[in-house]
Amino acid sequence: TVTVVGREAQIIVQLRGDGSPPHSIENSFRRAYTALTYRKPSREVEKRVRSDPGDQLVHLEEVMAAQGGLPIVVDGDVIGGVAVSGGPGGDKDEACAQAGLDKAASLLK
Repeated sequence: TVTVVGREAQIIVQLRGDGSPPHSIENSFRRAYTALTYRKPSREVEKRVRSDPGDQLVHLEEVMAAQGGLPIVVDGDVIGGVAVSGGPGGDKDEACAQAGLDKAASLLK
């Protein structure tokens, strides 16, 4: 499942593939939300929480400290977030999100 969110974390696009886990809808949204909110890949938030489990950000309802989300940045401005969930590992989810960003890069200028 892939989710793209806009500046205010509104869902712009959400697609779920046949056979993908039902929780991947929520997970992809929350990872995109996290990348947008923190203006960094969700893997960086995951690292932060792993190094400090008492970090207060874990109490924010939509934040998901898991790899797979990337901010959408145009000319240094974070305009949204994109995330994938349901692959066989967060590294593959993130690679898929990055591939989508790379494909759309010329449209984001």
